Amino acid sequence: MMGSWYWWMILGMAAVTYIPRAIPLTFLEGRELPPSVSGVLRNIPYAVLGALIFPAILYAQEADLMFGVIGMAAAVAIAWFGGGVMGTVLGTIAILAVYSLIIG
Repeated sequence: MMGSWYWWMILGMAAVTYIPRAIPLTFLEGRELPPSVSGVLRNIPYAVLGALIFPAILYAQEADLMFGVIGMAAAVAIAWFGGGVMGTVLGTIAILAVYSLIIG
């Protein structure tokens, strides 16, 4: 009997996640959003990604706070100068590998 409870829970979660996605698609179909709203919506993924990543930067290595700070600075600098995603990741790894060799 307990198995049917799980199905109701799954269906409820599906409805709760589907409805907020379906409403804008239904009511805004064929309409163009104002540029200010469009700009905000376009930047939300970057803001959320930053909010998720930043705390992990501070605790990248428990013993060395500078490890995370240097990694963040390297990633920002490489990305700022057009390193692309792979260039930023590989460049940051290389810089942190050199930092690890120097420090310890």
